[in-house]
Amino acid sequence: MGRIFKWLFTLAILGFIGLVAYAYVGPWLGADFSAPQTEQRLKVVLDAG
Repeated sequence: MGRIFKWLFTLAILGFIGLVAYAYVGPWLGADFSAPQTEQRLKVVLDAG
């Protein structure tokens, strides 16, 4: 049972390191992580009661 937990823990750590590496290297590989920037306007009615 201890081997399974050790293996899963190691796999989780390697996965985390892989995600962090992809976050840093991704823009050089063509991945765009920026959010779309659009202006949004909403009408707000104050003191409608």
